[in-house]
Amino acid sequence: MAFIAGVDVGNNTTEVAVAEFTADRELRVLASAIVMTTGIKGTAGNAVGIVDALDEALRPLGLTYADLSAVLLNEAAPVIGDVAMETITETVITESAMIGHNPSTPGGQGLALGTTVRLEDLEAASGDEVCIAIVPGGVDFEEAARLLNRALSKGVPIAGAIVQKDDAVLIHNRLVRPMPIVDEVKEIGRVPVGMIAAIEVAGPGRSIEKLCNPYDIATVFCLNPEETRHVVPIARALMGTRSAVVIKTPRGDIQTRRIPAGRLKLIGRQRNAEVRVEEGAEAIMAQVRKVAPLVEIAAEPGTHVGGMFEHVRKVMATLTHQPVSTVRVQDILAVDTFKPQRVIGGLAGELSLGNAVGLAAMVEAHRLPMQLLAERLQEKIHVDAVVGGVEAEMAIRGALTTPGTEPPLAILDLGGGSTDASVINESGEIRSIHLAGAGDMVTLLIDTELGLEDRGIAEKIKHFPLAKVETLFHMRHEDGSVQFFHQPLHPRLFGRVVVVTDEGLLPVETREPLGKIAAVRQQAKQKVFVRNAVRALEQVAPYGNIRLLSFVVLVGGSALDFEIPRMITDALMEYGVVTGRANIRGVEGPRNAVATGLVLAYAERENGVFRTACPLGQ
Repeated sequence: MAFIAGVDVGNNTTEVAVAEFTADRELRVLASAIVMTTGIKGTAGNAVGIVDALDEALRPLGLTYADLSAVLLNEAAPVIGDVAMETITETVITESAMIGHNPSTPGGQGLALGTTVRLEDLEAASGDEVCIAIVPGGVDFEEAARLLNRALSKGVPIAGAIVQKDDAVLIHNRLVRPMPIVDEVKEIGRVPVGMIAAIEVAGPGRSIEKLCNPYDIATVFCLNPEETRHVVPIARALMGTRSAVVIKTPRGDIQTRRIPAGRLKLIGRQRNAEVRVEEGAEAIMAQVRKVAPLVEIAAEPGTHVGGMFEHVRKVMATLTHQPVSTVRVQDILAVDTFKPQRVIGGLAGELSLGNAVGLAAMVEAHRLPMQLLAERLQEKIHVDAVVGGVEAEMAIRGALTTPGTEPPLAILDLGGGSTDASVINESGEIRSIHLAGAGDMVTLLIDTELGLEDRGIAEKIKHFPLAKVETLFHMRHEDGSVQFFHQPLHPRLFGRVVVVTDEGLLPVETREPLGKIAAVRQQAKQKVFVRNAVRALEQVAPYGNIRLLSFVVLVGGSALDFEIPRMITDALMEYGVVTGRANIRGVEGPRNAVATGLVLAYAERENGVFRTACPLGQ
């Protein structure tokens, strides 16, 4: 009798399966465990997480490391995701500053044009010059209203006001003449004095119409066509806001250095190609398909994408103790997205949604890093640790323990950093592919497009459904259903969009409505998981024809997602294949496929034909 452990090191989790070989050549999987991965997948830092997983699996069995004959590791390839920006987000503004952060209670209504003047200088202003008053935070609302009314009574034409504190309504209610007022401008000291400014406030429940349109801005400020091009980021940033200010500043006063998105050079076995990142994801992926199979992907130095690739190579070279020159990027997934960019000239933290291309880059798998990990692990537990097989091939062996399946069968292993696909035919021959892009890329897209700057909350949004807390006693889920509560919810949740997690309700720190957040989440999953699923299956299916497959089984952590299996099933419906989540060994669901496959492959190599105890894991 002998015991072995299969270990699947993933980007996010490390899974273990402990199996027993009996004297009559029978294999039984006794226990499994799952823990968070330590370090970047495929590096020596994974050893700590592997030890934790082994401890968790061995403890209930009453076994120790000394009882193990071998520990088998998957041959893993690290995957790192980053964002390369298209040139439209490289903002260059030469004649405008702007404000427009959508305060909840601006004062007044309408569009006004005038010259910016400090509140204390209003009475000295020329009677021929229409003024926009600048009200600093040190002046309370009563004093501000008094000074504005006094200037108006002396004939000073005041068209509107820009206020630092949240006082717009209080000031407006005390004025002898209504005017649009924008408040909550924290950087009031940066508002230039003596410059032409346009101010717009929309009515309740509405958004501005003029200052979010580049042609209306051009009309107000008499801009030429070239200047109009430069104000496009301003107009974009102001779309959907209830109030805004645009200020014309001296030429060249505000500008930023342009960094191009860059080019990718795709090097294949038979042909090469170049593609500009700014052409978008569809163009990039079309060239990837033409050049496949890829040998290496290079990026233009001094560009956004060049910086990303250099970062990937340096990180992996450091972690794997290899020269940077030997680290190759062997696959990418490109998806179109949007990224909020700070608008140069903005005085209240304004953002403009710019086109972006999200890229997941996968470093070429080498046996050396995994061998270093095996050596590190062996030093820790004093048990033979070996690289047991390629991840995708092991996953399909594990998937075949799902009841109701048989060869020919294809699997999709949806992990955190990569999407793996393999096919096994009736003869037992396995063909596999390892592609960049999976759960981590979805998290990156959600975080980027919603401007959260918080990967933790983006991960929660990816995994769980949303709801809107409408009162302290009820909330409306994203599917339209309403849930009532006997006890009041926490006041901080009132009126907020929340993520409905297993641990409770988690508020989302964004002004985006529930529908927009849900749409971003679903689109990110479609762009990454569905596209990669079809791309992977096309590369492993006989003759590239998915219709020749009979069964497709989903394995990995992302197969547990509440949306992804349905999305992939819908996408594969037209091909006539049976698609669904795996149930590894009849007990694990889609988890533990690779770890189980490792012990099955080891048993086959070491013992030849063997019997499997049924049901496995029981």
